[in-house]
Amino acid sequence: MRLIFDKYQGAGNDFIIIDNRDGKQNLSSEKISILCDRRFGIGADGLILVEKSDSADFAMKFYNSDGKTASMCGNGGRCIAKYAFDHKIAGKEMKFSADDGTHEASIINNDTIRIKMIDVKGITAFDDGMWTNTGVPHFVKFVDDITKVNVNAEGRKLADDKRFAPERTNVNFIDNADGYRIATYERGVEGETLACGTGTVATALCINAKTGLPSPISIKAKGGALKVYFEKNNCGYKNIWLEGPAIKVFEGETNGNF
Repeated sequence: MRLIFDKYQGAGNDFIIIDNRDGKQNLSSEKISILCDRRFGIGADGLILVEKSDSADFAMKFYNSDGKTASMCGNGGRCIAKYAFDHKIAGKEMKFSADDGTHEASIINNDTIRIKMIDVKGITAFDDGMWTNTGVPHFVKFVDDITKVNVNAEGRKLADDKRFAPERTNVNFIDNADGYRIATYERGVEGETLACGTGTVATALCINAKTGLPSPISIKAKGGALKVYFEKNNCGYKNIWLEGPAIKVFEGETNGNF
């Protein structure tokens, strides 16, 4: 079947986006993993379907590059918001549904998008780091220098830790060298990505819990800078917004027979 797609990236976190509001695309996990393969396919950290919604402007269905679904992706959410605006699916202020709930998004300017994340109920502290769920699970480890961390090896070890079984966890390493810097190992991608929206949100909240640094908190990923706004209350965190770049890379079509 002819497959029309756009490629977007948010701080280097890249996604294949397909309009499936007519429901005609029925992609298998194997097909999605091939499309996301950087050597044999289009290449991306994930694939997003724009689907019809009765309660919002549209619905977001997100798949990691291994072809498995995830309930939310922060940078993917910002990219799909920019896609929806570019394709006149929604205006500058919009709502869309995802597996973790309904999200608001705002087009700040041509390449800066802000998305509202779900409320976070709490943070679990361990001897070696902190854990929370920002739509997907994240472990945050504070280190002296992220450039000296083997993100793939140490990240996979923590992702597979029995504490986070059976669903596993994403892993973020954070330091404070001339501002906060982050490196993220993403489950489903099974490697380091240039940025992670839900991971940046989780890390910002953990920074606040650990140091008391107020909102907004800016964090530099390898692919670009992201900013997290939030309000703290007795139950955890609310009114959480993730802001940063979302840019169209190219558009194309394929029959997928590769």
